[in-house]
Amino acid sequence: MSEGAGTIGKEAKLEKNNVIQAVNRALTDAMEADDRVLILGEDVADPEEGGIAGITKGLSTRFGERRVRSTPISEQAIVGAAIGASLIGWKPVAEIMLMNFTTVAMDMIVNHAAKLRYMSGGQTNVPIVIRTMTGSGFSSGGQHSDYFEAWFAHTAGMKVVAPSNPADAYGMMREAIDDPDPVLFIENLPSYWVQGPAAEKGHRVPIGKANVSMAGTDVTIVSYSRVLNEVLAAQAMMAEAGVSAEIVDLRTIAPWDQQAVLKSVRKTGRCLVVHEAVKPFGVGAEIAAVVQKELFGLLKAPVERLGAPLASVPFSRPLEEAFAPRAQEIARTAILMVKGG
Repeated sequence: MSEGAGTIGKEAKLEKNNVIQAVNRALTDAMEADDRVLILGEDVADPEEGGIAGITKGLSTRFGERRVRSTPISEQAIVGAAIGASLIGWKPVAEIMLMNFTTVAMDMIVNHAAKLRYMSGGQTNVPIVIRTMTGSGFSSGGQHSDYFEAWFAHTAGMKVVAPSNPADAYGMMREAIDDPDPVLFIENLPSYWVQGPAAEKGHRVPIGKANVSMAGTDVTIVSYSRVLNEVLAAQAMMAEAGVSAEIVDLRTIAPWDQQAVLKSVRKTGRCLVVHEAVKPFGVGAEIAAVVQKELFGLLKAPVERLGAPLASVPFSRPLEEAFAPRAQEIARTAILMVKGG
């Protein structure tokens, strides 16, 4: 799975790359710029090939095993060590191999990382990044594929980001490493190898700022991470039906960019929120509640949400394919919102 990481980060001018390469470049550049940045997690060093997807491949050889440390299989210990290191001046990037495994470290993340600034009266910061990966599409089963972003967005003191493309993955990682608070950085396995424009060295994407990926007039579609690419794929189907969609890439889930979303919905009068996480109690529910309250008199249709059913991610490929929102369902929902029927 690590093929393609190669000699990332040494290019004078890179035109395109994938998310694996973008995150590796971001980590490389951050470690070059600041010797307080360190990486720890299961199998992150080069003797273990830089993790299961090769994200950190080459870094322990380049920066030494003091700054790139493969750890025992203990998520609580990984996050706990990162918190402790941050309190004495380091800027740790802690890898939790799969998002489902963050559940093992919830005490450290929720009761310690997220709360130490508050509990210390603002005297102590916890500048850690927790990198994790998830996503359906590889028959990884119900204990390896869940999106739990709403859990962490619901936790005061946590910031949650989920880039959808290589340039944003680079820019948001650089920003997250320098943020004074804990940041959960969510990567999507099925979109790791999707090519996109490479970010310039030092490029930053501010946390909390959404991006309008495509302008439109009839309906606003808000999404993030891998499903944003499904929304972009649905755009041609919508255009063929005469529906103009404005696509907002949320990028940051907490704190989410209310101003950008509300500005778009004021223009279109309709809002559809799409995510891979289960629909009940999800990020879409929060966005829908705010949009309905703030723009109630301007809406041309009720806010709609698309998400996964309240179920474990299926192992079966056909069931898994039907689990998360796909382009045809997104297009069909948006068209019905605009044209009815």
